[in-house]
Amino acid sequence: MISSDNSRVRHPKFTKATGIEFSKTLRKRINSHFKEKGISKHANKSMVAKTILMLSLFFVPLITIGLGLIESTFLLFALYIVSGIGMAGIGMGIMHDAIHGSYSKNRKINKLLGYTFNLIGANATVWQIQHNQLHHTYTNIEDADDDLNAPFFLRFSPHAKKYWSHQFQHIYIWIFYCLSTISWVTTKDFVRIKRYHGMGFLKGKNEFRNALIEMVGWKLFYYSYALIIPLIVAPQAWWVVLLAFLGMHAVTGLLISTVFQVAHIIPSAEFPLPDENGIIAGDWYTHQFATTSNFSPKSRLFSWLIGGLNYQIEHHLLPNVCHIHYKDISKIVVDTAEEFGMPYYSKKTFASAIWSHTKMLKQLGTA
Repeated sequence: MISSDNSRVRHPKFTKATGIEFSKTLRKRINSHFKEKGISKHANKSMVAKTILMLSLFFVPLITIGLGLIESTFLLFALYIVSGIGMAGIGMGIMHDAIHGSYSKNRKINKLLGYTFNLIGANATVWQIQHNQLHHTYTNIEDADDDLNAPFFLRFSPHAKKYWSHQFQHIYIWIFYCLSTISWVTTKDFVRIKRYHGMGFLKGKNEFRNALIEMVGWKLFYYSYALIIPLIVAPQAWWVVLLAFLGMHAVTGLLISTVFQVAHIIPSAEFPLPDENGIIAGDWYTHQFATTSNFSPKSRLFSWLIGGLNYQIEHHLLPNVCHIHYKDISKIVVDTAEEFGMPYYSKKTFASAIWSHTKMLKQLGTA
């Protein structure tokens, strides 16, 4: 739960000692990189191709199912699963950049592509608060980073209350990761938007009301084309279609949850707390290095498929740069980090990152 200690928990502050010089140096080098290459820091042709691919992977199977042409149960499940992969691709590789404003220098294009998140059942307004404002600003800070705000049976921070069941969370966590997006699009967005309103967000005239109405409309639209129409027109029994739909979300939930979690919930990551004055020791840039880890940095294909989220350090430091460039600028980040004495954590493979995350979950359940 979000603590009631607003001054300390919701808005902790960072010292600025070394961070200013590091930031100036890094941004100067990054800007020089793009200037020398003669390219934009925003999307390129590869990014546009990915956008078309991921949208097609998501919508073409659902349109095919919605036409009532699929008589094979196996093919029904296969199409929903392909759609789930596309859904994950939209979440990680399109809307993520768009809502950060890094997809295009044109704000209207970013806003339009940000709505792809609404198309897949989630909500861009809630995500912008949860991810851009809370997670990116207060990474791994208990009660401030909303990504750590888990239900009682999961413990993502050493400062969270521990229950007996947590000793097994490294085993059962994967079930809940599979359920994460169906929970997200069905109930979690409503819980979060109400909480964020209470925290002081969406306070403009009718802003909360309008956001809530818009959310309900988008979710009704999503459930209509992704589930209701297939239930009506598909020749299979209703429970078969429902299971296939849930299978789609299981794939999406597992992919997205794992990719995001292995970058922060790991043994090497720190979970600092503010002091009695609401101050986090150290500057914000050092904090990002201390709480974040990359993984599988040598795989261009893997990075392309997951929206560059294996370069979480680069993303946290430079969220205004499209992820398609992360691999190319990572050497600049590594060299600058070494020059300023910043830690730079990176796992060689995705599998080793998952293993590290599993170890951390076990540690959080027993320590």
